[in-house]
Amino acid sequence: MNRTVKDYLILILKGMGMGAADVIPGVSGGTIAFITGIYEELINSIKSINLVAAKLFFTGKFASFWNAINGTFLISVLLGIGISVFSLAKGLKYLLDHYPILVWAFFFGLIIASAIYVARSIKNWNLATIVSGITGIIVAYFITVISPAEANTSWWFIFLAGSIAICAMILPGISGSFILVLLGMYKFILEAVGNLEIAVILTFLVGAAIGIIAFSNVLSWLLKKFHNQTIAVLAGFMIGSLNKVWPWKEVTETMIDRHGEVKPLSEINILPSTFEQITGNENFLFGAILLAILGFSLIFIIEGLTKKSGK
Repeated sequence: MNRTVKDYLILILKGMGMGAADVIPGVSGGTIAFITGIYEELINSIKSINLVAAKLFFTGKFASFWNAINGTFLISVLLGIGISVFSLAKGLKYLLDHYPILVWAFFFGLIIASAIYVARSIKNWNLATIVSGITGIIVAYFITVISPAEANTSWWFIFLAGSIAICAMILPGISGSFILVLLGMYKFILEAVGNLEIAVILTFLVGAAIGIIAFSNVLSWLLKKFHNQTIAVLAGFMIGSLNKVWPWKEVTETMIDRHGEVKPLSEINILPSTFEQITGNENFLFGAILLAILGFSLIFIIEGLTKKSGK
């Protein structure tokens, strides 16, 4: 595909959207890739990093290698992701710590719209497609109710966390950040990024690189052979993940981590009025509704801009 400089700048912006989503537990960068129209190209480009491409590289055929892996596309998207992750990590952590209801409300609306957007791309609704969608909902829901573990900061576990989380990060509806929460590694990795702890970041990235190359081959095959069913599962993932991003929650059980900090171990979703009665804190209902509408609208605004650009 022939692209201009403007096209690659747009790809960087799309990557920035993916990076911003990937930092938030409950929101997937894969969702942003899907709605901006680069999802399947991204999966196939990652899949092309294989032994054939490696042979081209190690025999000095660098131009052929770069073309084989769609290198300029990949580097543009990765650059955008990197810009967002490193620039937003501290800011998003602050917002989640101080305004969690407003943040989750925004992403609740965004995910609902994303599920609608993805489901619209299913070309043939039948029993297999419906069952696939329901399966996706059930799997994602049960992932969201698993109690998070405590961080294991061993090097091998950092590597493993990277390889697992990256697979979720490219799946619409399944958040890689939330997988890190389940593994007890979210705050640890977020702080490592914010503090530029190079050894930790590189170990995590090596695990992520190996994980995503392996997983992209499986996902590419599923999209080619069982496109409608795979898309239905992905839409189901989004719907099931709404349980995690409901803004108003009551903590039912806590844990003390190795640093002596009290953290929620399990939570249940409650209504805004009940939240205010139980916690005594403002439920931000009006602001949350506005931000949910904004998040919902943003998906279709992005869709419109993407169609307008023709890319």
